[in-house]
Amino acid sequence: MSLWLLNHFSTFTLAVVAVGGTVLLAVGGSVLLRRRHPSLAGGEHNDMVGVTLGMFGAIYGIILAFVIVTLWTQLDDAETIVANEATSAALITRDAAAFPQPVRARLDSAMSGYVHAVVEDQWPRMRQGNPSYGATEVHLQNAFRVLQTYVPQSPAQQVFYEQAVDHLDDVASQRRARITMARQELPPLLQALAFGGALVLIPLTFLYGLRKLRVQILFVASVAGLIGFSLLLVFVLDRPFSGDLSVSPAPYREGALARYWAP
Repeated sequence: MSLWLLNHFSTFTLAVVAVGGTVLLAVGGSVLLRRRHPSLAGGEHNDMVGVTLGMFGAIYGIILAFVIVTLWTQLDDAETIVANEATSAALITRDAAAFPQPVRARLDSAMSGYVHAVVEDQWPRMRQGNPSYGATEVHLQNAFRVLQTYVPQSPAQQVFYEQAVDHLDDVASQRRARITMARQELPPLLQALAFGGALVLIPLTFLYGLRKLRVQILFVASVAGLIGFSLLLVFVLDRPFSGDLSVSPAPYREGALARYWAP
């Protein structure tokens, strides 16, 4: 369900629904409770509620901050993995220029098939949370086969051959890291803690009595808006390859790899 929402709605739309909905529900709940229990406006329980709000708010804030920083770091790591994989693939195409034409052509064909498979086949699968090694396995094996059957004929070719092998190993390693990252999501217990904590903290604000209704609404709305926006960040950052804030496959179309996309 979360992947469907991320892939079918813009971040702005999700923000309006998540933050706006949280604020409206909180304000509506606060006004309804105030009407049913007018004595709350006197604030006779504010001391106890204030202490409880402060304690719960501090704990919940620390948890949310930890989750958001972790997810942001995960997104940054995914971007780095993609950039490194594309760079290694580009370096292989540059190293291949030192090989004989038949070998260079076969290696170019394998790497062209690989980057196309990553962008056109594997990327949509990762957006849906269902990455597959099979989408690129044939092309990667073809590239390995070219290098495994080629014997360098000169010291210069030997140097570039060794570099190409190292870069191809890096491509395979980064591919595994990328697919692993695409499968990761926030553990269910942390999800329950992040979203369930809001169901505890926001209703507590209803019990903090203020004589003026406008001030009460402003207080409840500000807390609900902050929590709603924080939960929105958790939601959109949880999947680094889905939604508007997802990692882009652009590095596989740039630099030395751009010629594989020429019409």
